[in-house]
Amino acid sequence: MQVAVIIPARYGSTRFEGKPLHPILGKPMIQWVYQRAEASGVGNRVVVATDDRRIAEAVRGFGGRAVMTSPENRSGSDRVHEAAKLLGLAASDIVVNVQGDQPVLVPECLQEVVAPLRVDASLGMTTLACAIERIREITDPKDVKVVFDTNGFALYFSRSPIPRGREACEAFTTYKHLGVYAYTMEFLERFAALPVGRLETIEKLEQLRALEHALRVKVVITPHDSPEVDVPEDIVRIEGLLARPPGVSA
Repeated sequence: MQVAVIIPARYGSTRFEGKPLHPILGKPMIQWVYQRAEASGVGNRVVVATDDRRIAEAVRGFGGRAVMTSPENRSGSDRVHEAAKLLGLAASDIVVNVQGDQPVLVPECLQEVVAPLRVDASLGMTTLACAIERIREITDPKDVKVVFDTNGFALYFSRSPIPRGREACEAFTTYKHLGVYAYTMEFLERFAALPVGRLETIEKLEQLRALEHALRVKVVITPHDSPEVDVPEDIVRIEGLLARPPGVSA
């Protein structure tokens, strides 16, 4: 069984064009993500999947590996699927999808998301979530929330607060979905062949495609947050986090 870590990265983000190449503490964002994926030791290889030659050249410039994919891919997972096919992965191999805008990714997280598939490949797809500590993230639509059943399988992902307590004083933990996935290649082939779902279109969340087609998604709870860079204003916080001494939490 091989494990490939694939990082989808595109240049044309509507909220932050050229985001993967934006410098963070002297290095392009994509380099931070790539090197943290390598540090995890989880994969036989780490590859950036992009539709832009500027990103591919930047990756090769710091010694990384990049593959060119179609600009017509519907989502990051579809781009990862195309790259996985180019790499010639077998049905039983594991693909880890790490978003190219998570420069403070904790390498241990990749071991955590892969672990259930090593034990039981029939799970097909896993993803990460963490307990929300910053209250504003509960209502911020850019922070995706997830609820799951008693066996840890996702019930729903939403940009809205879920669950929402009826009583204002009711205390409970809200979980944030992190953009890290792992799939068997067999599952990823099946996922990529599915039509885009109605809920996926409404929420703009690709993982809902799996739920809408009755495919299970195992949620792995991690103690590590992995903030994403959505807009240029996020860079200041990210640089602050990267500048912290090891072991100091966000």
